Amino acid sequence: MRTQTEELLNHAANIIAEKLGQDLVALDMSNQQLLSDVFLIATASNERLLAAICDELLEQTAVMGEKPVRMEKSSGWILLDYVDLVIHLQTQEIRNYYALERLWNDSPRIELAVSTLR
Repeated sequence: MRTQTEELLNHAANIIAEKLGQDLVALDMSNQQLLSDVFLIATASNERLLAAICDELLEQTAVMGEKPVRMEKSSGWILLDYVDLVIHLQTQEIRNYYALERLWNDSPRIELAVSTLR
């Protein structure tokens, strides 16, 4: 994984944890036939918190000079595409339904450098 991607991953994970995001999981997608190297998946307890985490991510990553090339929002799921890193913010119901970790269970997990994982 590139150093810049790793830095963005850990910065994003810390922002999510500080904003009360839960169950953070980072998957190494580099062995898949995808354009992205890493998926970061996190859960928010409700739609309002989901939006607050997204807003904070957009603000704080912009300070780093990073801006998503694509953002998709639907009920219970926000996707932020930073090319090498794709962040999936989901409510618990959506996360249970789509089960991205199970879908990509052959992808290795990446240990996150987060001060407080919830």
